[in-house]
Amino acid sequence: MVRFISFLAAAAYLASPTEAFAPAPSQIRTQRLTSNNQNVQIASQIASPTLLADMLTQTELPATLYPPSDKETAKVLGGIKIGSRKLTVITGASSGLGLNTAVALSKTGRHFVVMAVRDIEKAKRVAKEMGMAEGSYVVMKLELGSLQSVRDFVFNLKAFKSLRPLDNLICNAAVYRPTDPEPAWTDDGFEQSMGINHFGHFLLVNLLVDDMAKCKDARMCIVGSITGNTNTVGGGLVYPQADLGSLQGFAEGAKKPIAMADGKPFFGAKAYKDAKVCNMMTVSELHRRYHDSTGISFSSMYPGCIAETALFREKRPWFRKAFPWFMKYVTGGYVGMEEAGVRLAQVVDAPECAKSDVYWSWNGGAQQVGRWSEDGKPKGAGGSGGEIFENTQSDAVKDRVVASKMWDLSETACLMSAKDIPKAAVAP
Repeated sequence: MVRFISFLAAAAYLASPTEAFAPAPSQIRTQRLTSNNQNVQIASQIASPTLLADMLTQTELPATLYPPSDKETAKVLGGIKIGSRKLTVITGASSGLGLNTAVALSKTGRHFVVMAVRDIEKAKRVAKEMGMAEGSYVVMKLELGSLQSVRDFVFNLKAFKSLRPLDNLICNAAVYRPTDPEPAWTDDGFEQSMGINHFGHFLLVNLLVDDMAKCKDARMCIVGSITGNTNTVGGGLVYPQADLGSLQGFAEGAKKPIAMADGKPFFGAKAYKDAKVCNMMTVSELHRRYHDSTGISFSSMYPGCIAETALFREKRPWFRKAFPWFMKYVTGGYVGMEEAGVRLAQVVDAPECAKSDVYWSWNGGAQQVGRWSEDGKPKGAGGSGGEIFENTQSDAVKDRVVASKMWDLSETACLMSAKDIPKAAVAP
């Protein structure tokens, strides 16, 4: 009980926007991550000073995320390179969780990886630094903050692979803006947390369902988070909680000046959590609508808390030191970036993960405060080690009425026409 109370106090303190999550003075700036929110411990064997600096560098987002000059010429004849391997697309694959997942899959020899990234040159460089073999991957431009870029990426992907269907899609890229006092906007006018994390991926998955339906054992995974599940410590006890309300913001168009799904004033930390709820609802709706007719396995996953992340680079030194320690020795929720990448790779590679409509987690304790086992190691909260299991989503995430409304309003917000909607039969 003492441990539980101590944890609650620490969690509440760490969640304080004026202290734990406040950047150091004169260091407030736009933060962009091209991987999941909780990512980044550099694996020991590749932790060179240059790579570490690159992985921890936050970049300023330009006024236009996808200018015309960024449009990429389609690559062709990819079928020769892919061969008999499975074709797997990973968004946000130039750093963190996405990069380590790309490395893990390429090392199996069973996957040809498409690294769908915002910064092409960076992705090429880090792929080499991580030892990804030539011929095991290709880098393609994808700016999820632009619906036009999403469409261009799908066109280029189809040109590259020709008639060969896509086996796996991993939607991993995300942004997190907890300290921003005002919202930043995508090229289409969405608040960036929702626009990049949800709307960009929503359009992407819809444009690829029919193609993936042609493939046996196709899998689509959208990275989730315990912060979007109110039945967990991270999502239920750490303020603010995710809450889509009646989706009033979506109903009003979800575009500038409307920044939040519920139509209320902008709150950066909540915007991220709301987007994660939408991600997990999207998985459930994909399963309900298309699993039976396509055979695609739709899933979400939480890899554990990767506490040493670029997300906290601009935070005060005491926080950057204390948070990993706290997650390791108080909650037991800490997991290294390399291990997290292996976990995400498992979801699209392992036979036991072929099940659809599952929220995958590890270690059996992702809903619990950390505890100590007899071997003296911290357990719980999705930490290092353990085995994969089917986690339980919150009642809010499982609300079919709200999820269906979210889906319909997202189609409208993304300006999806009849040709953009999957042709696969929709379950009643």
